[in-house]
Amino acid sequence: MSWEQKVLGDISTSIQTGPFGSQLHQSDYSDEGVPVVMPKDLIQGVVSEESIARVSKEHVERLSKHKIRDGDILYSRRGDVGKCAFTSEREIGWICGTGCLKVSVDKEKADPQFIFYQLQKAETIGWVINHAVGSTMLNLNTSILSAVPVDVPEIEIQRKIVKILSSYDELIANNKKQIKLLEEAAQRLYKEWFVDLRFPGYEDVKIVDGVPEGWTKPSMNDIADYLNGYAFKPDDWNDKGKPIIKIKEMNEGIIPTTPRNDGRAIPEKYNVIAGDILFSWSATLAAMIWDSEDGLLNQHLFKVTPNNGVCREYVLQSILKTLDEFKNLTTGSTMKHIQRGKLKEVFVNLPSQEIMDKFASIADVYREMVLRLQKQNSALKEARDRLLPRLMNGEIEVWT
Repeated sequence: MSWEQKVLGDISTSIQTGPFGSQLHQSDYSDEGVPVVMPKDLIQGVVSEESIARVSKEHVERLSKHKIRDGDILYSRRGDVGKCAFTSEREIGWICGTGCLKVSVDKEKADPQFIFYQLQKAETIGWVINHAVGSTMLNLNTSILSAVPVDVPEIEIQRKIVKILSSYDELIANNKKQIKLLEEAAQRLYKEWFVDLRFPGYEDVKIVDGVPEGWTKPSMNDIADYLNGYAFKPDDWNDKGKPIIKIKEMNEGIIPTTPRNDGRAIPEKYNVIAGDILFSWSATLAAMIWDSEDGLLNQHLFKVTPNNGVCREYVLQSILKTLDEFKNLTTGSTMKHIQRGKLKEVFVNLPSQEIMDKFASIADVYREMVLRLQKQNSALKEARDRLLPRLMNGEIEVWT
């Protein structure tokens, strides 16, 4: 089985940058319309629609050369330049946004998904990072991407390798769909019981001062403890030990560029394990249940510990439900953040212990299922990532 070393430009029909700021202004974005993919949307090899920007169809036609086709590969042009994502049928017609580069592979010369897997090799990511330009922030351009070396066997071998690796990705994607459904079910249950007040037996309970009899309306500060993360210094960032969990890791999970620390000099209270609630209170306001490997809590994040008698899922959903209120209370001219005292200014409906326990008996089952699926995905990703370089280097032979 023979492999040829080529460069990305040799096997691509085009490599181009997304529209510049002068072509697509902040005022052009809207709540509805066609998605525009930015570097922040490139997460773990796929495009995330979680917080994607959109533009109207008139802008799409104006920017038609930046439309995404099935099998295009999108790169982050600045910052984390080793990050890229493979596009599928879902993203056809979306726009490659400002800050991204779009690679369109010539399907007569190579399988686009095979090339994407080639670009996931550690040595290829390292090549891209080492050849990027810029002293303070790394930058890519079309010339650098065109010169990226890729090892290419005959097309049938490429397709067989893709079939092997994509089977892992399909299992991961299916688990993610189940996770999304379970999380949506927990959100609906919280809204029905604690916002719409249609909890079990609500018909027989009087409303007193705006809440059901036996309930209270405490502040967010009163239902949990909020521990701000450790103030790591640049010298504390290493490549071994536990991952340092920052806002980026909340959004993207643990990635190769995640800094690490052995944790020996860090107080134990800053340890984070799967199942802990994390709440980012600076720059990007978000909350989640941590579901990856054990790590260390960075500043600008709260580790949230529910008070006795208050279930974890209730606290998480309360934070998610009140994020818009917190956004209205943020301060800071350049980087918005929540002052600790603002936790006392946002209130939620706290049910009787009986209703809290009933909610926990349902919602905690959802969350444990989510954590199990996430654990499965971590194992699948680890297995795929061990296999990928061996297939990509021809160490494991695949025959036609």
